[in-house]
Amino acid sequence: MGVPNPRLDRFFHRDAPWRPELRALRAVVLDGPVEEDLRWRQPCYRAHDANIAIVSAMKDCAVVSFLKGALLDDPDGVLVAPGQNSRSARMVKVTSVAQVEGLADTIRGFVRQAVENEAAGRKVAMEAGDFDWPPELRAAFDDDPGLREAFETLTPGRRRGWLIHFTGAKQSKTVVSRIEKAAPKIRAGKGMQD
Repeated sequence: MGVPNPRLDRFFHRDAPWRPELRALRAVVLDGPVEEDLRWRQPCYRAHDANIAIVSAMKDCAVVSFLKGALLDDPDGVLVAPGQNSRSARMVKVTSVAQVEGLADTIRGFVRQAVENEAAGRKVAMEAGDFDWPPELRAAFDDDPGLREAFETLTPGRRRGWLIHFTGAKQSKTVVSRIEKAAPKIRAGKGMQD
């Protein structure tokens, strides 16, 4: 099926935590119809000209992350979101080669589903509208309709990023301060990370 990319051999063979688990994950993922490549300094697995999975190490485990993991059927609840605000990605965490071996068929199934989803062109819905807009943001929009217009023309991901930033503040004055600091970037069509 998939062929190991020799450019990644160094990544998988260097002396670092979780190397045996990463090599085991690599072998399982490569059982699928995927191409192995290096993206974001990580082993990335592609199908139908799209990135579908990444194998990487975290502090406490090794993982295989599925970029559109929210679309995968997971009756056993193996997949976890990488963070509380994750919309699309889901990952399988492992802490031993034995655990990789025990989950091998499940991971192969996820790879197969991810490849099929790319072939079908399926996408994860990325709406920003499921967040409550803080009252301070509504007030800022009432005072400055141009700011509202600029905010509404941002991509859904950029709007979501700003809303997470604004609603993460505990005090109203902090929300107001964040909105004031963000306004020039919002008007410029930029997101939090731009």
